[in-house]
Formats: sequence, structure tokens, C-alpha cells
Amino acid sequence: MKHGTHTGAVPQPDESADLAPAAFEPRRFDADGDPTREESLARLLGGGKAAIEGSVPPIAFLIAWLASGGELLTAVVWSLAASAATLVYALVERRRPKAVLIGMLMTVIAAIVAYYTGEARNFFLIQLLSNAASALAWIVSIAIGWPFLGIIVGGLIGTKTRWRKDPVLLRAYQRASWIWVMQYVIRVVVFSVLWWLDETTWLAIMRAALTYPLIIACIAVSGWVLFASIPKSHPGIRKPRVPSLD
Repeated sequence: MKHGTHTGAVPQPDESADLAPAAFEPRRFDADGDPTREESLARLLGGGKAAIEGSVPPIAFLIAWLASGGELLTAVVWSLAASAATLVYALVERRRPKAVLIGMLMTVIAAIVAYYTGEARNFFLIQLLSNAASALAWIVSIAIGWPFLGIIVGGLIGTKTRWRKDPVLLRAYQRASWIWVMQYVIRVVVFSVLWWLDETTWLAIMRAALTYPLIIACIAVSGWVLFASIPKSHPGIRKPRVPSLD
């Protein structure tokens, strides 16, 4: 029996002129090291789970706010309780709950600001300002050649900052990072208008609406931009092409 008829047999260069190029083309591995699937930014960043966990506190706040007839303290307590539940879940799964802790801290600070100013809309002021600061920080990171998306992904996959020496990957991370800037800008525009109009209920609604859906959309679109910006001839984000010193 010929070797080419066996399932899983590796094609030899002299077996077919059409199979030879594909057999020696650099493979792109996904987050699990599987060369049969495309790399996925969502799998690398844990997009679905992260988005859901980030959505729990604002949704709890919204439900409590509407159910209590607009009582800020009740809504804040329920939001913190939801954050605590998310924290416990992360610890049970033995994951680093840094994002959850930061969210809880921001909720406490936002409640203090709203309490001392006497205006419920100011509970969302911290969220508005943090998104504005994030948008600015991402823009600066792109401008100076240190796009945050590259830093985050490089840290996750072990390439660290070697991608900066690869013009193709640097450009790809810069392009994809603009999608994250747009995410923050959308929130800033929506929150600013509603805050100015003193629409606290709509602020609560839009905070919940612009968490899970927007994070998922951002990861999906930025992932598409990232990988679409890398030529097929390039080995991929896990193998930066670092110029030789010779």
C-alpha cells in the first residue's frame, strides 16, 4: 500500500507539486497550540468570560436601581454584592481576580463621589473619566510604538515585547489597538451626553448595555483587524521576525 493512502500520512516533496508548498508553509498555532485552528484573540484574552464577569455588577446595579425606585445606596450595595460573588467565582477557579477587585474599588469610589456631591448621576462620573483616560492612554501607546494590545497579548503568549522589532506585528497591533480606542470613545460620548442631561436611569441602562456587547464586539473586530493585517507568509504572532544583528 502506498504511503499517500494512509490517513495522516505526511506528503513528501516529490509526491505532488501542489502539496509541497502547503506542507512546508509555517503553521499558525492557536492559544492551545493546535495548528489546525486559527489563532483567536477571544481565546487569548478570555473574551466571553471576562465580558460576562464585567457585566454582572452594572446589571445588578441597574436591576436594583429600577426595583428600588432610584435608591442609590441599594443599587450600590447590590452592585458590590454582585462583584463579591464574581470574585468568589474567580477564586474558586484559581484565577487572578485583579479586574474584579479594580471594579469593586471603582464602585466604592463612585458611591463616595455620588454621596458627597448629593447627585446620583455622579455615580457614573468615575466610569466616564476612566474611559476618557483609557482612550487617551491607548492613543498615546499607539503613537509611541507601544500599543497596549501588543503588550497584553505578548505577555499572555510569552513573546513579551519582541513583536516591537517585527514591523509587520508592530503595525498589526497598532491597527487593532485603534478598535479599543473606539470602544472607550463610544462610552465617553454616550455617558457624557446622559450625564449632562442628568439621566441617571439611562446612565445605568447604558452602562450595562455598553459592557458585555461592546467588549465582545471590540475583541472580535480587533482580532479580525490584527490577523488580517498579518500576511499569510508571516509565521504569526507567536513567532516575531526579529532582524538579525549580522
